[in-house]
Amino acid sequence: MKKHVIIFEARGGTDKGQYGFRNDSKPIIDSLKSRGWTAEIIFYRDEDRGEIYRYTHDKADAYISRVNPGNLNDETGYFQMLKELVSNGIEGLPHPDAMIAYGAKNSVERLKGTEIVPEDVYTYYDFDTLKENFPKSLAKGIRVLKQNRGSTGEGIWKVDVLNKEKYKNEIPFDALLKLTEARDNHTEEKTLQEFLEFCIQYLEGNNGMLLDMPFLARIKEGEIRVLMLRNKAVNVVHKKPADQADAFSATLFSGAIYRYDEPTQWPELVRLVERMVPTIQRKLGNYDLPLIWTADFILDTDENGNDKYILGEINASCVGFTTFLELSEDIADEVLALMDAESAVNKRWAAFTR
Repeated sequence: MKKHVIIFEARGGTDKGQYGFRNDSKPIIDSLKSRGWTAEIIFYRDEDRGEIYRYTHDKADAYISRVNPGNLNDETGYFQMLKELVSNGIEGLPHPDAMIAYGAKNSVERLKGTEIVPEDVYTYYDFDTLKENFPKSLAKGIRVLKQNRGSTGEGIWKVDVLNKEKYKNEIPFDALLKLTEARDNHTEEKTLQEFLEFCIQYLEGNNGMLLDMPFLARIKEGEIRVLMLRNKAVNVVHKKPADQADAFSATLFSGAIYRYDEPTQWPELVRLVERMVPTIQRKLGNYDLPLIWTADFILDTDENGNDKYILGEINASCVGFTTFLELSEDIADEVLALMDAESAVNKRWAAFTR
């Protein structure tokens, strides 16, 4: 065993500190070092993919991916490299297939029918399906459309029909919509036809996709993010949108107020998430759980007037923890425990299925 871990990052983006790398990557390096391991940060570029692959294969036992896909023009080459590394004995944290399964917006749709995702959730992969089905979906009430790519609320739209009392079972293409983007809570007006054509950009490319969900009015009370270390909740972030008429975004950029809580302050939600982990894992492909991942929830009300939590999104590609850097100690322990387990098991009869 080489006792070395490589942390992949991408240059640029709003998640970097003054020296160009993420502020929460260096603590992982320090925590591994205190346990007798070494680690380093490598910035991924497609042009350097071959050299990075060879270096990582020769020097490391594992990688930790901390690349926000939004910081890459095309993540295809990056994921190809990760898959090659994993297939040649490098431990993937997370495995690239798990990163894709958990990070894609359709992870929510794949969980519909469970106690955390309602049936009224859909995904669109092409314009014809979007054009045929979204007007029917919109007739049920205010919707939220989420693009698969992007970050900080970009391409997440709250879609409301103006003068909706004029329509019944389906919204016509000339109906006027009020659109609010989560990036900054700004509003626009477009006809349904114009908006559908605008959304073509989100359907382009290998990972083009739109998630269609009902708008939950209790987002005003805040979105609750549960940060997971494998199967254990380690922190909770309460994100309350700005106090403005149209605000529904829970991003800091949009003016949301964040509060950082211990899991013990959200016992019901934490029990729910930890109980759901086996179901989430099974429905998202039965991969090993990502090292660090998050699940974002919004409060809703059931038919008996009781609170219930609805999953809005899962993130696994590039989860930050700058507000609780002490988590690096738990991450280092988990990495070493995993590597110790891997070294004890014959690869031909591996304990984990991927």
